Amino acid sequence: MDTTNPRRRRKQARPAELLAAALDTFRDKGFATTRMEDIAARAGVSKGTIYLYYPSKQAVFEALVRESILPNLARLEAIQAAASGSCADRLRLFVRSLAEATADARIFAIPKLVLTEAGNFPELARFYRQEVVARGLAMVAGLLEEGMRRGEFRQVDAGLAARLFIGPVMLAALWRSTFGAIEETPLPSGAMLDLHLDLFLRGIAAEAQP
Repeated sequence: MDTTNPRRRRKQARPAELLAAALDTFRDKGFATTRMEDIAARAGVSKGTIYLYYPSKQAVFEALVRESILPNLARLEAIQAAASGSCADRLRLFVRSLAEATADARIFAIPKLVLTEAGNFPELARFYRQEVVARGLAMVAGLLEEGMRRGEFRQVDAGLAARLFIGPVMLAALWRSTFGAIEETPLPSGAMLDLHLDLFLRGIAAEAQP
């Protein structure tokens, strides 16, 4: 039986409730037009309460990334660390894991927010680039470099190739979230990613020795 004081339990749960309200508000209104009082109202608390936990809207966004995005990224890193087999197989695993993570519309709302608001709020993009994008690119670039050392892949610029590799995965998620509800024929994301993998891996495959 949980004997914790109900008021204490409520206080411990409040940050998660505030972040859930913030995510829903950002999705509905965008970052620019969302006010701290909008988030507080959606969470059912006073404006002063939200400032007890988060001093600014930027701090709310950063907490959302740490609580919603970084655990998924850590899982991707753990999956890669435990994986065996060829680097090509591990890249396939990475794409499928990333596609699964971005299929959650609530979670993908965060990177979509960065894409749409970066011009007016470069600090959002800078934070997301450092905390999320850099780690994802490092994982892919590391796999590409390992594949080159093993002779699986031909010599390419791993940093540029990592961007080319991840780009279509994010485009598929962005396309689905933007046009999915209005398209007569929804984008077949699975088939698109399979084709992307095939074209990319053929493009970097080590050349056959004469």
